[in-house]
Amino acid sequence: MFSAKKGLVLSFLVLFCISLVDGQSRRNIRGVSDEGSTIISVIASRADGESKPIKLENLYLYENGIEQKIKNFAYDPSPARILIMIDNSQTIRPDVEKLQKAVMEFAYEIFEGDQLYVIAFDEKPEIIQEWTDDAKKMESSLALLRKKGNPYLFDALSAGVNEVLFPLMPGTRKTVVVLISDGLDRGSKTSYELVLNELQNNNITLYALQIPDRTGGAYRRNQPKAAQVITDLTEGTGGKIFPFEEAQTAAKFICDELRKNRYLLSYSPLDASSYDARRVFLVADQGISIRTKSAQPPNIKP
Repeated sequence: MFSAKKGLVLSFLVLFCISLVDGQSRRNIRGVSDEGSTIISVIASRADGESKPIKLENLYLYENGIEQKIKNFAYDPSPARILIMIDNSQTIRPDVEKLQKAVMEFAYEIFEGDQLYVIAFDEKPEIIQEWTDDAKKMESSLALLRKKGNPYLFDALSAGVNEVLFPLMPGTRKTVVVLISDGLDRGSKTSYELVLNELQNNNITLYALQIPDRTGGAYRRNQPKAAQVITDLTEGTGGKIFPFEEAQTAAKFICDELRKNRYLLSYSPLDASSYDARRVFLVADQGISIRTKSAQPPNIKP
C-alpha cells in the first residue's frame, strides 16, 4: 500500500522487531487481565485537577443500554506510539511549510519512550518517517513533503492501521492516530464505515488537527461531509478535534493526555452478540471527565 523513498522491506523488518519486543515487555499491564475480557482504552481525569485515583467503582459501563460489570480499571503507564497522517493533496489549504511545522510540534512534546511515525497521503500513502523520537531526524524527513493529487483518506487510514499500528499489537495498546486533514476523501476503495470499524476494533484513538473544509460543506454522495468525517472518527474512537492553527496547543494536550490520563478498562460483555455492533456508553461520577470509543464493531476480539 505504501510508496516510500526508504526501503520498504527494512520498514517492515523494523516493525516486526518492535512488535516482538513490545509484545514481550508489555504484554500484561498490572490490574488488567486479557483472559475472557474485552479491553477498551479510556481517557479519564478529574475536572478539578486532583491526583486522587480514579477507581472502577467511579465508572458505569453500558453496551446497548445493558449495564456491564467492570472487572478492572488501571492506569496505563506505557509509552505511546503516535502515527501522524498528513493530507498533502494538491488542494489542501495549508502550504507545505505549515504542514511541516504542525508535525514538528509533536516531535517537541513527546515524552521519553514515546515515538512518532509519519505518513503523508494523496492517491497513495507515503512513509515520510519511520518510528523515531529524534526531532532533528523528523525535521530532515519532512523535507519530503509536497502537494499533489487527490486525498484518498480512507485508503490511507486503513493502510496505516493495518501496516503500521496493527503489527505492534497486542504488546502495545497505547496506539494513536493524529490526522491532519479536513476530512475530504476523493477516490478511496476503502469505505468510511470499514475505517471506523478498524479503528474501534483495535482500540486506536484518533485525534484530528482539522483543516478548514475546502469544499465549503458540500454534500458527499454515499459518505458524510468532510467535516462530519472528522467528527465521527474522533468521537467514535474517544479522541478530540483541534483547529489546525492551534497545532502547538494540540500537541502538548495530546501528549500530556496520553502520558497522564490514559487507562485500560476490562469487562466481560453480558447479553451481547459478537455478530452485531454494540453501542458503548461509559459514564463516571460527578467531577470526573471521561472518554472512550462509542461502539464495539461486530466480531470484535479481546
